[in-house]
Amino acid sequence: MTDDGWYDEAAGPLVRPYTITSGRTPSEDQLDLSTQVMTLQQGSDPVGLGPEHLAITQLCRRPLSVAEIAVYVKLPLGVVRVLCGDLIDRGLVITRAPSRQPAQMPDHETLQAVLDGLIKL
Repeated sequence: MTDDGWYDEAAGPLVRPYTITSGRTPSEDQLDLSTQVMTLQQGSDPVGLGPEHLAITQLCRRPLSVAEIAVYVKLPLGVVRVLCGDLIDRGLVITRAPSRQPAQMPDHETLQAVLDGLIKL
């Protein structure tokens, strides 16, 4: 438990999510749950960011999905989407959307070759 009074072990953070985002909600071009977020290399922590923003930039030194970020920072998904949007707008993170192309099924000959190989084992 921290000593600053902003966290209660049983209740969690005492700051409401809408306070963190100043009442903003995710925009219509919401980030998908599986969108990968990665921090761009920065020399120092940017001025004017809240602790939640800084936590996300620290976490995303390796690519993480929006859903993973929400779990790690223990914030609702909508809040994380707004915070990531802020970081995108400031050029501090980059995102990679999940692939929307349907996977192609292998042709019959390929499946038969795999089956024949397994049988020979």
